[in-house]
Amino acid sequence: MSFQEVPAESDLWVPLPGPGEQWDDHTIHTHYFGFSEPQNSIGVFIYIRYMPVFKLIQGGVCIFKGKDNLKALDCEHCNFLNTMPYPETVNNLLKDNVVQTKNGLRVEFIEPGRKVRIQYESPDGRTSFDVLQTAITPLLPRGHVMPGENLHTDPTQKPGGSEQFMHCTGTMTVNGKVFDKIDCYPVRDRSWRQVRTEAEVDFPPVGWSPMAFGPDLQFNQVGYDSSPQNWRGLFKVDPSRPVHYFAWVVNQGEVRNVSKVKRDIIKIHPELFIATEQVIEAEDDKGEKYTFRGEAVAIAHLPSWPNNIFMDSLYKWTDDQGRVSYCAYQEAFYHKYYRFCRGKLEHSG
Repeated sequence: MSFQEVPAESDLWVPLPGPGEQWDDHTIHTHYFGFSEPQNSIGVFIYIRYMPVFKLIQGGVCIFKGKDNLKALDCEHCNFLNTMPYPETVNNLLKDNVVQTKNGLRVEFIEPGRKVRIQYESPDGRTSFDVLQTAITPLLPRGHVMPGENLHTDPTQKPGGSEQFMHCTGTMTVNGKVFDKIDCYPVRDRSWRQVRTEAEVDFPPVGWSPMAFGPDLQFNQVGYDSSPQNWRGLFKVDPSRPVHYFAWVVNQGEVRNVSKVKRDIIKIHPELFIATEQVIEAEDDKGEKYTFRGEAVAIAHLPSWPNNIFMDSLYKWTDDQGRVSYCAYQEAFYHKYYRFCRGKLEHSG
């Protein structure tokens, strides 16, 4: 995987089909941001999904606390809309470097590729935040994150994506309670011209596990777990291929490819079926090895595609030197795995 830095202007790319162009209906662009308040086990999910063929956007803000958020309505706050107007654009770029949604979210790219201000206020005024996120790593390219994305996306459209670790500071109010010292190291990501099907996908659960241990070490991987006993006999995967789609580490400011990942799930939530404890062992392309132990401190089932279940969580990661990182861990799975976990697969015919 090449680590040539993604152009800063990519933060603003939200192209629409040109005259005579035929794009797949499920072509999407996205912006994802998150942050956390670990002392109170609170995670924040911020998402905008652009549907350029239909010229609409979807998304909003979900704020969750603790590990019993079985439905989106269990969250401390959930304001997610499926149909909102497309943002104003100039030459397929966000006008004035800003996207503002009808449900109270405003994202301003103060310095594309490096600095973003994210503001939100709920309709009742009782939940809001104003945070500044400043990059601590380059804007790096990423591979596909959802199963099937690599099969349906048209390479002639030059699809892509990026990821970047940020330092996030600011204030937040949740249902009237003020948190005036937000200070954390989340990750952000985005996609452009990807095709994410809403058809059934026959694949094991996929997990994204970014983590930042301060300025000298950041790690990121996407893939399924190394413990086939969790879904033995359900899916056909090539045992000779890596379990990760892509992975990288930034070690002392140097970006390195991660060649090996072993991700063992220790515990699974009894009702949500997301991993709640796991261990990741990795090796980069210079032979340096890493071990990360993670435990969920907050989990929520959040709005997503109708064909899958999407889980966000706030994880506490500890590296092999005892340092601690709090960051989002996200997991998605589909019909077959869910029915297996629910003990219903044998009745599906």
